Amino acid sequence: MKKRNNNPWWWIPTLYFAEGLPYIAVNTLSVILYKKMEMSNTDIAFYTGWLYLPWVIKPFWSPFVDILRTKRWWTVISQLIIGISLAMLSFTIPTDFWLQSTLALFWLIGFTSATHDIAADGFYMTALDSSEQSFFVGIRSTFYRCATVFGQGILVIIAGILENSFESIPKAWGITFLILSIFFLLLTVYHQFILPYPEADRNTSSSEDKNNIIHNFFGTFSSFFTKKGVWAAILFILLYRLPEAQLVKIINPFLLDSRDAGGLALSTAQVGVVYGTIGIIGLTLGGILGGIIASRQGLRKCLLPMALCITLPDLVYCYLAMAQPSGDSWWGMILINSSVFIEQFGYGIGFTSFTLFMMYFARGESQTSHYAICTAFMALGMMLPGMAAGWIQEKLGYVGFFWWAMICCIVTILMTLTIKRNIEPNYGKKNH
Repeated sequence: MKKRNNNPWWWIPTLYFAEGLPYIAVNTLSVILYKKMEMSNTDIAFYTGWLYLPWVIKPFWSPFVDILRTKRWWTVISQLIIGISLAMLSFTIPTDFWLQSTLALFWLIGFTSATHDIAADGFYMTALDSSEQSFFVGIRSTFYRCATVFGQGILVIIAGILENSFESIPKAWGITFLILSIFFLLLTVYHQFILPYPEADRNTSSSEDKNNIIHNFFGTFSSFFTKKGVWAAILFILLYRLPEAQLVKIINPFLLDSRDAGGLALSTAQVGVVYGTIGIIGLTLGGILGGIIASRQGLRKCLLPMALCITLPDLVYCYLAMAQPSGDSWWGMILINSSVFIEQFGYGIGFTSFTLFMMYFARGESQTSHYAICTAFMALGMMLPGMAAGWIQEKLGYVGFFWWAMICCIVTILMTLTIKRNIEPNYGKKNH
């Protein structure tokens, strides 16, 4: 019998935990895996940079999630495909054709994950009324962050332990992805039984409805690109995270690389603790503080301070690259952990204003679709610089690369100053 009134607490936390896991697998675990498989930083950044593409182009197929079947069906079937793909990935890592097979499967997982994002977010809006949506928005974000801790933290720690146990990196990572696959398939089975069947979540079957959706699809893009200040907004979205787009592809290789190569020579398990746990805690706390500040000050007033928060803490990597504190000493680990915490904490604060700006620009008719287009440009802004980051690092070394990232921070500040004057003074301010 179909369940139509399941309590949202039974499915929202697990749904957004499931939404975060494949994104982390594709965009973070892939970097660590390829580094442990001794790929060059140039190749790692280039190949994994391409993996952002599904999130860049997902607005182009989002209308078809509305046209065909229900959002519940798309959510569950996407999870099933991701779970099976993760299992296939685990068995191909120890093979001679591991690079081709893992890249193909990461691409499949990426496209399916982007589809799952569309379906899950749409399901969230159709299954809940407006007051419930407001209440659970913080809950869904929290459990998405929990997925990040699980993926970047716990799974990486498990991989590190298995590396030491088996003394075989391919086997260790194969088992790690198998664990993730089993866990994800269990979530899929759970959601098949626990997700409600909202009346509003129906199949759009009539030709008239389908034609209207296709017409609205093109109309949405047209209205987005005719918004006032659209090109300045696009440039801001593309370039605000220019330093971070490059750093995110190099931080894990830097933490893992040998000291002779300029890295910190941390073990896989140590990276899981430093970047996947301590860093995510800093990111989460920064995001919470950023939200509080923005609600009190408004977007326009806090935009520049938050841009400084997302850029200046990048200096910690310049310090780490020059000092190379040892992960074998307690003092060295304190320095490394505190540095990563500071950078991620600042990033969490600075990302708040970036998200608020996209919401601000997407206001009006077709707000949801316009916000999706903004996030597509956001993904593109991460993808293109990230693809070149490995080549830049290998040309400049780690010290030179991190100073290059600091130079790129100037672009962030300039784009912030340019866009600030276009924002309404009290937007985002509480009780205004």
